[in-house]
Amino acid sequence: MNKTKIEWCDYTVNPIKGLCKYACPYCYARKMYKRFHWNEEVRLDMRALDSIAKIKEPSRIFLCSTHDLFGDWISDKWIFDIITQIQSSQHTFLLLTKNPKRYSDFTFRKNFWLGQTVVNMEDYKLVTNDNIKFVSFEPLLNEDIGNYRLPADWYIIGGLTPKPKHTNLAVDKILSQASYFGIPVFIKDNAHYHKIRKEFQKVRFNK
Repeated sequence: MNKTKIEWCDYTVNPIKGLCKYACPYCYARKMYKRFHWNEEVRLDMRALDSIAKIKEPSRIFLCSTHDLFGDWISDKWIFDIITQIQSSQHTFLLLTKNPKRYSDFTFRKNFWLGQTVVNMEDYKLVTNDNIKFVSFEPLLNEDIGNYRLPADWYIIGGLTPKPKHTNLAVDKILSQASYFGIPVFIKDNAHYHKIRKEFQKVRFNK
């Protein structure tokens, strides 16, 4: 468990260890594995979940911030074991994947929020589980992605680190969609979006 600098959550817990097979060139975790020569073997570490009991205040916990829990190479049993091991009801557990179609294979308690990373429009998949659902536009690479409505309860917008590739226009388009459909937005600092939009800046979603 780690207290995190990720602005939209409080802690990260990583029961899946090893190098994510998506191999995204912008992945910070991949760079850390390579830099520090960490063990790249993909493996399950259920002991990582024990640290959740140490968190006393209700918090937002990002599960698997350094891997994709729902990648095709992760077994159903590993996923089932992780989500059933977590019994705490005081915390909100945030999941984020590039493979959201697998959400439909599982049942989640209400304090699990189901997120998907959308870099290009074809990444988006409609999630039908009866949970809070969110879309993370990070890194924001496609200038036209805001032309489409992506149904969700929450949007996160973030840029490519350290040098963003998007323009303010790309953020404006997403915000226009969010405003029209009443979707709260969290704009990360790395989006470098400096316009004065009080109705959107750092919105924390509660439901």
